[in-house]
Order: sequence, then structure tokens, then C-alpha cells
Amino acid sequence: MLCADQPATTTMDFASSVATYGADLSGLVCGFRFAPGQPGQPVTCDDVLDALRRTHESGEPQAARDDTFYWLHFNLAHAAAQPWMRAHLDLPDAFFEMLVEGSHSTRIEHVDNGLFAVVNDVMFDFELTPSQIATLWSYTHERILVTARLKPLRSIDRLRGYVRNGETFRSPAELLIHLMRDQADLMVEIVRRTSVDVDRAEDQFLASRRSASRHELAAMRRILVRLQRMLAPEPGSIFRLLARPPRWLQTPDMQDLREATEEFSLVLGDMAGLVERIKLLQEEIAARLEEQNNRTLFTLTLVTVLALPINIVAGFFGMNVGGIPLAENRHGFWLMVVLVATFTALLGWWVFRRRGDT
Repeated sequence: MLCADQPATTTMDFASSVATYGADLSGLVCGFRFAPGQPGQPVTCDDVLDALRRTHESGEPQAARDDTFYWLHFNLAHAAAQPWMRAHLDLPDAFFEMLVEGSHSTRIEHVDNGLFAVVNDVMFDFELTPSQIATLWSYTHERILVTARLKPLRSIDRLRGYVRNGETFRSPAELLIHLMRDQADLMVEIVRRTSVDVDRAEDQFLASRRSASRHELAAMRRILVRLQRMLAPEPGSIFRLLARPPRWLQTPDMQDLREATEEFSLVLGDMAGLVERIKLLQEEIAARLEEQNNRTLFTLTLVTVLALPINIVAGFFGMNVGGIPLAENRHGFWLMVVLVATFTALLGWWVFRRRGDT
């Protein structure tokens, strides 16, 4: 297998090292050859070219000679990847058009007797940030599976691990279905981790502790909505595929596709429920903050209203003009205190009564 785990030679400069990281000189990240009942064997681009040359020289299609098939995984960030695929692999133009368009909507389509698939996944060290979402484009036929990506995906890494550990596959379609199930498992993991974070935020809210998770809840809701939007077309596209499958698609593969569709439907349902739960929690937090703000405003209003009588009296007596009442009365101060206190008590009673009526 030709992968990016090979160390760079000392003669390579930094630019060439970056250009070839994750792939060989043709853009191939890894390749495997599968025989019936046997685990995948690593292959290089030269091995694939030799197999194509032998098939061409024999004049017989490979399907007539054996049941072997290939999985080739390319790094689209490598400049030589697409030219090599165009030159040496018999891939339809629609596949390259899909790569140029850069469509990110998850789906599986039956085009030109092959399966075009767009699979969305998360990169390594997923931290619930939108920038971590990556896309995989694939083309599946009777004897070949070609996958291509711009950024590393965890589902591809898992599938490579299964192949290295000796797991057998009967067809390229089973490889693709296995990849989809790995994607569904990752989505389930995301939902579970997000559920734990939402539970923690909800417990803090119910315990009346100050929660600093409003922004975290908003970020989790955005990423879940984005994942839901990118994954939602997939079940419908699979149902359309099952209604009119290609002739070479085996019956076990169709059954696996149905099961994978059910798994994705469950994951999407869980995501929708979690998004609704986060939305309700955000609304509850906003309602509590609004209630606290209303209480604060009422307290400030009450203080202002209760201070109104004494402010009015102080204003009148502070004019320093002739004829001020009780100026010569020795009990004038205490009379004004009683008067102000009486009006303040009456005003406070009226304010609290109005609050009780509302």
C-alpha cells in the first residue's frame, strides 16, 4: 500500500514535502486489491497500471477472468490526482464534473451504470466546529471503488484499519456501504457527546447556578443543524437507488443499503430531537434572563417612585424664597418628615397593589 506514512527523504525541500504529504506522486493515498474470500492486498499505482495493461493485452474484461476488484483512495489536494485518474482510469466525465462543482450534499446516485456517492464526515480531533466537516467523493462500479477527498476523514481511516486487519469484502459496493455505516457511527458519537454537554447545561440551569453555556449551546445547535442539512438528502437518494439499482449490484448489497438507510434515518431523528431540545433550553435560559431583568427594572422603578415625594418636598423647600411654610414652627421639621413618610407609604402601597393586579 502506498500511503502518506512514509518519511520524506533529506533531499526533498519543504515545498515538495507538503505537496506529496498524504499521497504518492500520482496523488494516491492508498490502494488495495481484493480477491474472493481474501483480505485486501496493498497495491501501488504501478500495480494498477500493470493490471490494466494485462487486461488490455488479453482482450478480455477482467470480470471474465476473475472476481478481483480494487479500492483506490486519492488526495484531491495533490495536483497530479485528477490528471492521473483521467489518464489511466476509465471513469465517467460526470464524476470529474462532480469534483469540479464541489457538491457537499450527501447522496448516492445511479449514473452511467455506476454509483456516485458524496459522503460527509468529520476530520480528526473533531471539536464541534463547522470548519472540521470534510467531504468524500466516490465512484463505485462492478470492479472498482474510487474515493477522493481534500481533507482527511475519520471514516476512511477506520475503513483502512479494517482492511489492514484482514477483514474481507465481497464487492466494491460493500466497501462503500461499510464506509457509510462508519459515517453513521460517527454521527451517533457526535449526538451522544452533544447530549452529554446538553445534560450538563440543563443540570446547571435547573440548579439555578450561573451557566456560561449559552454560546456553547448556540454553537452545538449550529453544527447539528448543519450536519442535519448535509445528511438529510441521503435516505431519499438511497430509496431512489434501491428502486432502480444497477444490474451488477448484488442482492446482499441491496439489503445492506436498506439497513444503512434505516440507521441514517434513526441518526437524523436523534439529531432533530437534540436540536429541538437545545432550542427549548435556550428559550428557557432567555426567559429566565428576561425575568431577572424585569425584576431589576422593577426594583429600580420602585426606588425611584418611593424617592419621589421627598425629592418634590426638597425641591420646594430648597427654592430659598419668602413665605416658606413652617419656617418659624419649632416642630416644622418633624411635621414634614411625617408628611413625606405618609405620602411615601401611600405611594408604595399603590405601586405594590398595581403589581399584584397585573
